[in-house]
Amino acid sequence: MSLKNLSYSALCILFIASLVLAQGPSKLRNEQPPLPVDEIIRKFAEKEKQFKAARANYVYRQDIRVQTLNANDRVTGEWRQVWDVTFDQSGRRVERVISAPPDTLKGLQLTSQDLQDFREIQPFVLTADDIGKYSVKYLGKEAVDDIDCYVFDVAPKTMEKGQRYFQGQIWVDDKDLQIVKTYGKPVPDIKTKDNENLFPRFETYREQIDGKYWFPTYTRAVDTLQFSAGAQRMREIIKYDNYRQFQSDVKLTFGDAVDGAGKPDSVPASADDNKASPLDPRLKQPPAKKK
Repeated sequence: MSLKNLSYSALCILFIASLVLAQGPSKLRNEQPPLPVDEIIRKFAEKEKQFKAARANYVYRQDIRVQTLNANDRVTGEWRQVWDVTFDQSGRRVERVISAPPDTLKGLQLTSQDLQDFREIQPFVLTADDIGKYSVKYLGKEAVDDIDCYVFDVAPKTMEKGQRYFQGQIWVDDKDLQIVKTYGKPVPDIKTKDNENLFPRFETYREQIDGKYWFPTYTRAVDTLQFSAGAQRMREIIKYDNYRQFQSDVKLTFGDAVDGAGKPDSVPASADDNKASPLDPRLKQPPAKKK
């Protein structure tokens, strides 16, 4: 997200607001798992590969809301798009923008990297094909509601130009060996002489769909982006719902077909932006609001 012009007084207020930020794992237990850590990593990466292949055969709706906030976390502007991720008659994977009200963001401008992150980083998947790109370090165990999880720190080993990566922590169910939660940020931030493109820290929760794989259902970010010209407070909420397995005799293909996506036409603020998506019964509590 790049910065639009802000007044000096607004910058000062938002700098103060930036002192209160979200946190990562807070109740880690120093417990060693019954299996070697490398074996757990190998097994959950293989499960992630299976999950990615399974999710590619589902259709779903992705509701994305990005808001600019003042020092009291009141909404000053909003960008919103609702996508149906589905297949066309030839079996190609497509995104259809079904709602895109006018953009009213104050102080921020979305970029092509933001749109890419909505598709690939916020619903982060760490498969056996990609895990070699990351350093994965075991941190301990922590419960997510009543699900006991292994917690790993994840960071890219190197960052190739033009590629997007995740950096943060993942929570892996110690029974299913599947990721149920991620917390971190897209990297790298992109800074040039004329522009700064910064990205927020976020949490994504997954829900068990059709009794087998854990699909992303809810992403939330509340962060203050520290531009050189000053700080900008923002909130991001993404809901993924109405997952349905695609039923067709048509051969499916997975290109980059997009019908209307990537054309920011956004939304006025609404009162329901703090409502969490219902989670799996094993995740009884929605993610807490981060101050």
